[in-house]
Amino acid sequence: MSSASDWEIPQHAQPRQEDWNFDLDQALASCLTVRATIPTDGYTAQTLGTERAGNGVIIREDGVVLTIGYLITEAETIWLNTADGRALPGHVLAYDQETGFGLIQALGRLKLPAMKLGHSATARPGDRVVVAGGGGRKHAISAKIAAKQEFTGYWEYLVDDALFTAPAHPNWGGTALIGGNGELLGIGSLHLQQGGEKGTPEHLNMHVPIDLLKPIYDDLLMLGKPNHPPRPWLGLYATEVDSKVVVAGLANAGPARRANLKTGDIILAVGGEEIGDLAGLYRNIWRQGKAGVDVPLLVYRDGKTIDLHVHSADRARFLKAPSIH
Repeated sequence: MSSASDWEIPQHAQPRQEDWNFDLDQALASCLTVRATIPTDGYTAQTLGTERAGNGVIIREDGVVLTIGYLITEAETIWLNTADGRALPGHVLAYDQETGFGLIQALGRLKLPAMKLGHSATARPGDRVVVAGGGGRKHAISAKIAAKQEFTGYWEYLVDDALFTAPAHPNWGGTALIGGNGELLGIGSLHLQQGGEKGTPEHLNMHVPIDLLKPIYDDLLMLGKPNHPPRPWLGLYATEVDSKVVVAGLANAGPARRANLKTGDIILAVGGEEIGDLAGLYRNIWRQGKAGVDVPLLVYRDGKTIDLHVHSADRARFLKAPSIH
């Protein structure tokens, strides 16, 4: 993702006030740039880096900022930059492993409007939206919802009804997905490519729908996490190859590695239930119980089927806790 100081959306692609029924500049004033520094010995430092930059959205007048969690996971320091050039420190309030949302508390008065939470359930493909990062109109793009469908990530992540937009925002992490009434519909998570017309790849952003935040919002503010047991985590990276689920990698010191799962293993079943895709793999793992449960796997390796039992874990226990400011 590019630095906020060395790029801007082409002017023809920026949103124009005359196209919207809400105060565009007020909505964009709620969008901030987020910069985080992570200790070099952090669990995610090798995969996600120690210097992370993206965006966030003010969702409460007292300075609560919603972002995508991977930007602030294990953060030691956080800085929030406003469109009017101010910089304030922030503190990690919460990171939800299941949705991917992260919350930051600004340590100082932002004196900026909060964006109202919308209803992502009402969003439909074809709807016009604004995808906005911190920095005003030059860091916002007019887009449309290209799709609304399930998204499965290789890192044990699954989102129902994820929102996909095009054209893609180049600094997508933590961007605000703003609907036609100026309300927040989602938070930017990923940049993806899919086959378009005539074989030309289409660039998309995937957004986590805001409706997933509402049931856990109060818990995240008060507890720093949802008030329910964490899902079992195996610490494997998987992919689909020819309708088979294949282990593509293993997390450092994670449960799957300790259970002797190997890269290249084909996962045939979980708990006696056959597996045909990534979504099925994750749902069957989570169905076994809460974090700490033994997860029985049937895998195919070197011409043989092997029964393995993986003692699952709470992913959060592998991460450094937020620094207290």
